Amino acid sequence: MASRTELTRQILFMAARILTDHPDGLPASGIWPLVEKRMPGLAQEWDGGGPVSNTPKQALQWKSGRLVKPGWITKTHGRWYLTPLGRLALGRHADGSSFMAEAQAGYVYWEKNRKGFEAAERLLEAVPVGHWVAAEDLAAQTGVDALHLVGWLQGERPEGWHRVLDRDGGIPDDSHADGRLRKTWQEILDEEGLHAVLGMAPPGRRISGADLRQLLDEDADTDVDPDDGSERPRRAWFVRGSNVQGVNLVPDWLVDGYCSLPAAKLRELPPGVSQEAVQAAVAEDYAHGSYNERLKKTAEFHAFLSRMRENDLVITNDGGKVYVGRLAGGPAFRVSVGNRANLQRPVAWLNADSPLDFADDLPDEISAKLATQHDVLDLTEFAEELEQLGRPEPSRPQVVREMTLPDVDDELAGRLLVDRDWLQECVELLRDRPQLVFYGPPGTGKTYLAQELAHFLAGGRPENVKLVQFHPAYSYEDFFEGFRPVQTPDGQGVTFRPLPGPLLRLVDAARQRPEEPYVLIIDEINRGNLAKIFGELYFLLEYRRRAIDLLYSSAEGTGQAFTLPENLVILGTMNTADRSIALVDAAMRRRFAFVELHPEETPTREMLGRWLGERDLPGDAARLLAELNARIDDRDFKIGPSYLMREAVHRDGKGFERVWRTQILPLLEEHHYGDGVDVSQRYGLSALRKALKLGQEPEEAAGESTS
Repeated sequence: MASRTELTRQILFMAARILTDHPDGLPASGIWPLVEKRMPGLAQEWDGGGPVSNTPKQALQWKSGRLVKPGWITKTHGRWYLTPLGRLALGRHADGSSFMAEAQAGYVYWEKNRKGFEAAERLLEAVPVGHWVAAEDLAAQTGVDALHLVGWLQGERPEGWHRVLDRDGGIPDDSHADGRLRKTWQEILDEEGLHAVLGMAPPGRRISGADLRQLLDEDADTDVDPDDGSERPRRAWFVRGSNVQGVNLVPDWLVDGYCSLPAAKLRELPPGVSQEAVQAAVAEDYAHGSYNERLKKTAEFHAFLSRMRENDLVITNDGGKVYVGRLAGGPAFRVSVGNRANLQRPVAWLNADSPLDFADDLPDEISAKLATQHDVLDLTEFAEELEQLGRPEPSRPQVVREMTLPDVDDELAGRLLVDRDWLQECVELLRDRPQLVFYGPPGTGKTYLAQELAHFLAGGRPENVKLVQFHPAYSYEDFFEGFRPVQTPDGQGVTFRPLPGPLLRLVDAARQRPEEPYVLIIDEINRGNLAKIFGELYFLLEYRRRAIDLLYSSAEGTGQAFTLPENLVILGTMNTADRSIALVDAAMRRRFAFVELHPEETPTREMLGRWLGERDLPGDAARLLAELNARIDDRDFKIGPSYLMREAVHRDGKGFERVWRTQILPLLEEHHYGDGVDVSQRYGLSALRKALKLGQEPEEAAGESTS
């Protein structure tokens, strides 16, 4: 007899299957009779499980969260719906046990990361109507996995769930939205003014990762956390004073002990005012400004009036001089010269006589944050560092937040069929300079090795790894950033703005978590015009701590200096049989470490033999490959082992002959095109087996003769 736990799983599985036949959903009261009908004898089996504390019907209702949290069903207006994710899950699992095992794993992840999901819900409530956020930005701010986050949004459907999109403004791929959901989703976005162009919401309406933090008012009205009675953690803030309407206010701040905002048009608002009240005041007082300008001012005024508290840390800079202070009181409106400092807060500056050096004393991730164009910026994630930086010398220790590449283990080396010492040397090269290229002839496993190593270095986090492939038409605009047409905020026209490419998107993510490695894989790196693709980024590959102006962002007048974060690792692959290797110039060679994967050198030489040995297969394939490569004169055209490292190749002689005839020989025919070499006679299996004195099946010989 099944336990009640197992019966509950079967009930939930049956409910999900029933919902597949009801795309318009069912009320909970309508699901239970259908479950009962399809599971005859359920009540008797349930009662036979011991003392009864609930009923099967109650179990369906109470445990349905096991399907909601992973995003497999959603409940809206009293009706239950199967989501596209739930439909996919049913397709993967034919039985209730495996179906519910996967659902339970998703539910357990939600339980373990409940605070992160609660933070995501609060953030979404703060996203204004008519704007959207990228799922990976929301995930980075809340510390949850983006895949689980998108699933949870499909099931839970919190307020604003539809405003979470992919980074390009499209409906998230991870939602696996079908036509019905896409139509509904787009209709909701259209109602909010987010009219899609080519399926993408207007990029100008996106709330960036940095801006997302500014939207969340997670402070209570007091300095005590109501949940556990603990004291509110000290926050840290950047307030810009060096260029306020063209004037440097920092010297006055230091002498008179305050910081300020130029709130010339803002009506006088009380300390602790709500975000809604600030938004209403800004909408009227700054009606002449654009929607995005008003949004920015709302966040900054609200932070200055309500989120900043006494004893919070504050940082500002005057060129290369950085000053740290402590807020000494609440906000107040003051009359100021030129209306440049109407909203003020008192500050006790800690190092007015001994400023820090912007380039040498600040951690790189803080410097990068300060490049954003905000007058007020939440730096609470660096509160500990700023606390220590504000202490007078010599008690101030050097604070370092940096990623550490892990040492390789035997499991990884064994899976890749290479020696651990060789693989560890690759890691040591990346520790010295985080750019490395695997190069060699075709079939040596360069891309596979790069991908496996990347995922290992990234701690198994797929969101920390991105792969791009270079080709002759690839450009700087494709790789880093370029101008693209986007809708104007009013939806009435089109303008051109610089939009990020895969490298810039990965850089943004890497800056969010400087202690985690992020890996960019560039496949076929030598097939692109490297000088054209990298542009000014060549400089940063060698000088990670230096900043440069960007080709497009700087042209837009943002004034944002750009750095490559030190936790960004770049792995490239290069096929030496491709003559475009000539495009790899000296500058490229100086900035990357180059590691060869060659069929006649370690570790590639031993790969096929090890692979065959693990599967108890005869070693003839390794001998044939070695004999083949011995007959190829050009070192760069020798054949790698990966062609023969597939299970299907060795199921019978036909599979082995087929891959030799259709994949290996054509490469050599291209290589010898026009030079009179009989490829089949020189490299065919018949010739090789005869030379090695190996047996040959008649069918194989016949197959070769026709190739």
